[in-house]
Amino acid sequence: MSPVAGTVLAVLLSLVSAAGYALAAVAQSRLAASSAPDGRGALRALLARGQWWWAVGLNAAGALAHVAALHYGPLTLVQPLGALTLVAALPLGAYCARRRVTRTEWRGALLTLGGLVGLVAMTGPAEPGEALTLREALIVAAATALLIAALASGRLSHGRGGGRGGDHGAGRGGEGGKRASGLGHATASGIASGVGSALTQTLTAALALELPGREPVWWQTALLAVLISGFAVGGLLLSQAAYRGGLAAPLAVVNLSNPAAAAIIGVALLGETFRAGAWGWPVAAAASLVAARGVVLLTKGGTPAPETPSISDPSATPSTVVAGSLPVPPRSTELPSPLRTPLPSPLPESSLTSH
Repeated sequence: MSPVAGTVLAVLLSLVSAAGYALAAVAQSRLAASSAPDGRGALRALLARGQWWWAVGLNAAGALAHVAALHYGPLTLVQPLGALTLVAALPLGAYCARRRVTRTEWRGALLTLGGLVGLVAMTGPAEPGEALTLREALIVAAATALLIAALASGRLSHGRGGGRGGDHGAGRGGEGGKRASGLGHATASGIASGVGSALTQTLTAALALELPGREPVWWQTALLAVLISGFAVGGLLLSQAAYRGGLAAPLAVVNLSNPAAAAIIGVALLGETFRAGAWGWPVAAAASLVAARGVVLLTKGGTPAPETPSISDPSATPSTVVAGSLPVPPRSTELPSPLRTPLPSPLPESSLTSH
């Protein structure tokens, strides 16, 4: 196959991969909005939903298309195109929710996309055949498990929204805590996927007997396979939990933390470098700030404005909370229960004069 044909095929497969991931994210988001948030039977109920298995299949299809795209095209082309998942999922999610994508959401998506492309473009690929040693893979897996546990615990986000003030303040705090918890789960999901990719590369090298260091025995290769499966399933479940706080912002964080985790492993352990040399660090930092600004806009852009009932609307009740005022109980047109009971009949006149 000619280089031009390979590049075209890589682009097409990358677009298919982005579409698969976007459809899966929308399906997971809608499933998260309609399912129970927690409880012992939440996972069992999730596994019993056909929509969940459709999302799993779409994620698997997107991953296979991504791997195939990497076979025909370079990483510097395929990885930035994978960021189109956010651009595709944003209008799809808005269409399913029967609303329009706001300008703030589009700005946030474009800033996030630009920052992600900048981060990927600054990281140069390692030499062919580079992979983690078995010892490095186990250390990375253990450290990642601890980091994911800390991110998924949600202690900081619960601390923000736990106030017991008025209903209005508690509602705002609870919503902010829910979003912060969703972003924590999204970060953990992206890190799990990025580390899973690094471990997959290590497993491939082990199966080809090209692993750095001594050749692993069968149980070590099996342990790598179990770790990869655990990170893959954990990343999928964490993303499902993240979408309870919305679609756009958690998806953006997943797309950012995934290559960021892979880049950290590549630079720290696999000999990858920044393309711009010493200038690569400030450029990567600037790209991270741009992407972070995009995520902040996405968290604000999808928030629907609260609807205030009109005064002339007969269905509107005076119990609507106005800023700075106390809630007024709704007026009832029915009489209190003591007044609704029938009055006793008057006593006969003879009983009044008998004494």
